Amino acid sequence: QAQLVESGGGLVQAGGSLRLSCAASGRTLSTYAMGWFRQAPGKERELVTAVSWSGGIRYYADAVKGRFTISRDNAKNTLYLQMGSLKPEDTAVYYCAAARTRTPLTAPKRSDEYDYWGQGTQVTVSS
Repeated sequence: QAQLVESGGGLVQAGGSLRLSCAASGRTLSTYAMGWFRQAPGKERELVTAVSWSGGIRYYADAVKGRFTISRDNAKNTLYLQMGSLKPEDTAVYYCAAARTRTPLTAPKRSDEYDYWGQGTQVTVSS
């Protein structure tokens, strides 16, 4: 069983930046694809970005392309999300998740493909 713990959320002004971290314990995640999801009040959880276990495949939702960057440090068992040019519509609880995949070049896009989830960290962007 893996435990995922997000950190780095907070309150930031529009145009600002934040870096989220997701630390894993209990299991090495070097052979798991990883993703960041978010859920705003009254909305469904949506995929923000995902990365294959090799790091070679990355997916970004259109809403964050060019502003967010996902990265992973397998040696530290940690996933990151660098968020820039933040907008009020980025306000949400952000969750990291891990998915077992058969190949090192798969970045799952559906939440039901993920096996482990963190508890979430709040990101609030003020206008």
